[in-house]
Amino acid sequence: MDKPGLQMQSRLRYLIYMALLVTFAVVIHTVEAAMPLPMPVPGVRIGLANIITLLTLVLFGLRSGLLLAVLRSILGSIFVGGLFGFGFWLSITAGAASALAMSLVLVLRNKGMVSLLSVSVVGAAVHNLVQLSMASVIIASFDLLMGYFPFLILLSVPTGIFTGLAANYLEGVTSRMIKQTNAGGVQ
Repeated sequence: MDKPGLQMQSRLRYLIYMALLVTFAVVIHTVEAAMPLPMPVPGVRIGLANIITLLTLVLFGLRSGLLLAVLRSILGSIFVGGLFGFGFWLSITAGAASALAMSLVLVLRNKGMVSLLSVSVVGAAVHNLVQLSMASVIIASFDLLMGYFPFLILLSVPTGIFTGLAANYLEGVTSRMIKQTNAGGVQ
């Protein structure tokens, strides 16, 4: 096959992978929003959709990770029924900031200095801090930020570890699948 044909095929594969990752992230986001968990802090979620954001960052880089975080927030908010509502602004700002932070820490991971769990915990902490900061700004109460901040940082550790473990597992499985597909093993 000629070079432009290979480029087109490669681009098409990328778009298919991204469509699948966005779909997984939106479904997880929507299901998690519909199932309130008994958490010690009201409104806290595990952040399962962040598994897909982290996986996207690892596989395809910052641009794709940011795109996924933004699309997940927009589509998830449409399905949950809160587009441009309070939760939407918390989701989109925190998702984008978390993706940026994780991409910075991924540089250290690629140098063998930290694990994917560390990347995930940083992402969870930034996500919580940005959501809490946005909520404080929107409702004009910085007491909210000061009161909830210690709890949310503490909760970032177990939720970040969980999402990091899941992303670590999925990275291996997905990388093998992508290599097989790109090598022509799956048509």
